[in-house]
Amino acid sequence: MKKILFCLLLSFITLSVTAASKAEITFSETTHDFGTIKANEGSVTATYTFTNTGDAPLIIINVTNGGCGCTTPSYPKEPIAPGMTGEIKIHFNPTGRRGEFNREVKVKSNASSKRQKLTFKGVIMP
Repeated sequence: MKKILFCLLLSFITLSVTAASKAEITFSETTHDFGTIKANEGSVTATYTFTNTGDAPLIIINVTNGGCGCTTPSYPKEPIAPGMTGEIKIHFNPTGRRGEFNREVKVKSNASSKRQKLTFKGVIMP
């Protein structure tokens, strides 16, 4: 009986410690201003640096494209260890567009916080 109680107690402690470990994503900046760009100069890129400030590996599950084909995200596919940094790059193609733009992408990860929003803006000159 003592062995069973000991095993149950040990299992409970292990689950409690494991459940307390969480990844956490912290960005140095969540906005980017491209300023004025030309429509025919090709893609521009915004880089968002983040740190895993949690105590478990951080996994970026996906990054949305902002709702159009003009935006392409790239992000690390491998887990980011606690204390380590990574980058999410947003490539924006202004070809065929003009005027002001203000877009956002959302980062889904295994972090304890909700989806993170990354925004970028600028003005496209023809």
